Amino acid sequence: MVAPAGRTLYVGGQNGIDGDGTLLDGLRAQTEQALRNVLAVLEQAGTDREHVVKLNIYLAAGEDPTEGYAAAAAVWGRQRTAVTVLAVPTARPGVLVEIDAVATIPTS
Repeated sequence: MVAPAGRTLYVGGQNGIDGDGTLLDGLRAQTEQALRNVLAVLEQAGTDREHVVKLNIYLAAGEDPTEGYAAAAAVWGRQRTAVTVLAVPTARPGVLVEIDAVATIPTS
């Protein structure tokens, strides 16, 4: 994907914690929430999923990446974005996924 001109936004790792501070249960629920959290950061910065040029999805080692992809498609839709999925050891008990993103903020 070729990024349109604009400023670059780096969205730090988002996980499956909802607005109430609750870590959701299961990979699918956590992935969907993490992506909703990414979308919220994008909106606050004045951009959207159409301007995301890269998503990195870090799954807890041993989790099924197929389930992660399915959950991502449910929230992200058909937007074409470069995605990398990696299996990693977890730094926090119960956190099954963390997602970061790179996006552009369109200039007016």
